[in-house]
Amino acid sequence: MSTAIVTGSARGIGRAICEKLAKDGVENIVVCDVKAEWCEETVEALKALGANAIAMEINVAEAASIDAGVDAVIKQFGTIDICVNNAGITRDGLLMRMSEEDWDSVLDINLKGAFLMTKAVSRNMMRARKGSIINIASVVGLMGNAGQCNYSASKGGLVALTKSAARELGARGIRVNAVAPGFIKSKMTDVLTDDVKNRMLSVIPMGKFGEVEDVANAVAFLASDAAAYITGQVISVNGGMLMP
Repeated sequence: MSTAIVTGSARGIGRAICEKLAKDGVENIVVCDVKAEWCEETVEALKALGANAIAMEINVAEAASIDAGVDAVIKQFGTIDICVNNAGITRDGLLMRMSEEDWDSVLDINLKGAFLMTKAVSRNMMRARKGSIINIASVVGLMGNAGQCNYSASKGGLVALTKSAARELGARGIRVNAVAPGFIKSKMTDVLTDDVKNRMLSVIPMGKFGEVEDVANAVAFLASDAAAYITGQVISVNGGMLMP
């Protein structure tokens, strides 16, 4: 039986990833967020899809919280086969007005959290000599964005972490990849004015925002045996907004 742990999965992209993994036959899915009660709706949806899902409270900025959570998952399910580092926050602001606290909080969750989680699950994956770790980066981590120095730096760092970890862990049978979403439909995009939406859409060749399912599909592919010879790669899901 396979087990997946997905951080920041109470809603949005994280929930869509959990649901896609369940549909693809992952039996055990651990839904993680900073508050366990936030995860209950997702857990019930996964159970309806036939998965054995549990909610788990993890603060990815704290090593002790991650280690305790990972140990509990291994105790209950025996192994962790798939880890998706999806937890992330934004604290947007222009560089000259950005506080040190806003810089640190974003880097702690978005980058340090992925580092700590990768380190924790890798111990178990090394013993099993198999595993797939997928980091959710962002198009702005590849191209930058005014007003998001902290977020862009965290996601750019996540890409570098992905490639470095892939080189270190590949010999142990562990694959590490990233998915870099562009503009994805969300509550944030729903409240934008038509003028702002049109400006955003003007830089996307496909002329539309992505869906959370588009990101989930890419993650599920990287987690599957179909991607068995893929590691250290970044799959961009951005409608052509950025073409490296």
